[in-house]
Amino acid sequence: MHRIFRSICVITLAFSVAGVILAQRPRSTATPQDTTENSTTIPGPPAAPASVKAKYEGGVFGYNKTIEGTVNFDDQSSRFVFRDKTGKEILFIPYQSLTGAYGDTHKVQPAAATVAQNVPSIYALPAKLIKTKVQYLTLQYNDPDSKVSGTASFKLDNKDILDSVLVTLANKSGLTRRGEVFVRKKDQNNP
Repeated sequence: MHRIFRSICVITLAFSVAGVILAQRPRSTATPQDTTENSTTIPGPPAAPASVKAKYEGGVFGYNKTIEGTVNFDDQSSRFVFRDKTGKEILFIPYQSLTGAYGDTHKVQPAAATVAQNVPSIYALPAKLIKTKVQYLTLQYNDPDSKVSGTASFKLDNKDILDSVLVTLANKSGLTRRGEVFVRKKDQNNP
């Protein structure tokens, strides 16, 4: 009886160990997390229009104030341009200076809701619950001419426009997709 019990235990143990070993082997995935292909081969949103309404939130050396205007793709000069409401060019970032780009969404409380929550009334509690989503295009750059690097931020109207501008800018700048972020790969000849 003990022999049969031992045999069953050994066989059960052997199958258990085999199952654990098979479960631990590496598996291939259809789409890897780090996509090393150029961003032009990845299907995405439609191309952005040449000019998109935006609000500059800061990040470029010498431009500290928030400014309403438009972001534009200047393909002739290979640069990303921000113009104010009158169409005057305020700042630009050359495509080759971009080292990274990503879109970000923040939940913020509108100014009216902030005021309403601080006024003693029955509307104070519901005002605390009011939040809106704000879309930001964030660009990292390193300008070899001025030796200045930084992170610029632009507030856009909605998620569709943000995705469209982000993918279009990444394609024009030669950035590579890495998850939800676009980065410039280091040149193998010049580390």
